Parts: sequence; C-alpha cells; structure tokens
Amino acid sequence: MSDVCLRDSKVPISFQSIERVTCALRQDHIGLELNAVHLWGIELDGSAHCLEQCTGWLDEVERHRAARLVREDTRQRYVLAHGGLRAVLSRYLGVTPDVVSLDRSGTGKPFLTRELQDRSAITFNLSHAHGRALIAVSQAQEIGVDLECVRSEVEVAKLSERYFTRAEHMAIMQATEEQRTTRFFRYWVAKEALLKAQGIGLRGLSDCEIFLEMDGVDTEVRTRLGAQFTDTLRVRLLPCETGWEAAVAAQRLDSVKQFDLEQ
Repeated sequence: MSDVCLRDSKVPISFQSIERVTCALRQDHIGLELNAVHLWGIELDGSAHCLEQCTGWLDEVERHRAARLVREDTRQRYVLAHGGLRAVLSRYLGVTPDVVSLDRSGTGKPFLTRELQDRSAITFNLSHAHGRALIAVSQAQEIGVDLECVRSEVEVAKLSERYFTRAEHMAIMQATEEQRTTRFFRYWVAKEALLKAQGIGLRGLSDCEIFLEMDGVDTEVRTRLGAQFTDTLRVRLLPCETGWEAAVAAQRLDSVKQFDLEQ
C-alpha cells in the first residue's frame, strides 16, 4: 500500500481498479492521523463477480435507488461506487465490508451508524462521475469531496448565471472560450465540496463564493460562506489529469494524502 501527499505535489489523482479495492484477500488496517484527509480514486470497471459482491454489501435504500436507474451502465457504476465505499471504510474500521452500515441525514448525507461511530470517529464522503469515484476519509470533522468530468455540452453561461454569484459568473465569462468550461467546473467542484461537507443541497450554491486567483490546482482557495454554513470550512482544488476537476473541503486540510493499493 502506498500513499502520496498532495499538499505540495502536482501529481494528478490516480484511479485504481475497483477489483483491487474490493479484493477480499487485502484487508490491511489503515490508521488515520489526526486532522488528516485520505483520498481514494477508483475506476468503476468491475467484473460480474465484483458487481455481485458489491450489490451484497449495499443496504435497502441503495438497492432501491440502484433499481430505479434506467441505464444499465449507470446502475452498475452506482453499485460499484457504493460497494467500493464500504470496502474502503472497512479498512479503517477493522471490519468486513458487509457489516459497514450507514445512516443518512435529512439532506441525504450518509454517515456511520451509531454502533460504528462508537468504534471510530471517521467521517467520509463519496463522489462518482463517468466511470470514476473519489472517496475522502477523515475523522472528527465533516468532509466533502466532488469529482467532475469536464463536458463541453454543458451550458456554462446559463448555469453559472443562475446558480453562481455575479462575481463568479463574470470571472467565468471573462475567460477565453477555450478555458471557460474548465473554469466553470473548477468553481463547481469547489462549491459542491463545500456544500457536501456542510450537508446542504444545491440550494446553497449561491450562498458560498469562491475566489480563484489563478487557474492552477493543488491550491487552497479563498471562500465566503453565507448563513447556511455553520462550520468554518476550507476547500482545496486537487490535481487531476486533463479533462477532470476535483476538490475537497473540511475544517482542516493540513495533510491530504492519496492512497493506492500496491499490486
């Protein structure tokens, strides 16, 4: 097992196969340092056996939600992402994935059941998009993560004008046409990570403002948080390969590490 500190690194987030993450032969316990954030990138490319295994780990809420998804590939990726989450959490909790049980807040944010909370103070968040998942794990602090594939068909001007602050919308529209979509998604992942950390929905998009002083990544960005945010949160843009954007938000981001299971 290896880890890469992202605080001063420009190495892009890497994505390992879901098969490696869920392998029953690898159950190494992982310790979580105080104030640390661990990131897990996963390719949702599982075999039929892996899909069956992950399905068995889901709870009733997740199975019902998966069943409502119309497209088969979307349904499979949902199952693999949420099964992968349990496989990751099991390594911190010292239990098998099938006993990792979750509850959800009124806004739908998942958290460990009270029984598991008595064992550990870990917190987590999951984002998955277009065949990839990104999981963030921390302890004793709320955390949010967002991963997005930059898509040219998105109506950047309309969405930013409707959901972002005026300053954010203007910053996006002032970018060159070539850079505009990437900049939009960079704002989006930062804002979404903050919303997920606080446990509020998209109604809070205009209640947080992001100040991007440069187009670089692996940087902590300045924010303005409105009345819906009861916690003091920080947000960091994560290094990604071209065509992807990601961000993580928490009260403390002093140590951000990516974990990769060695073959």
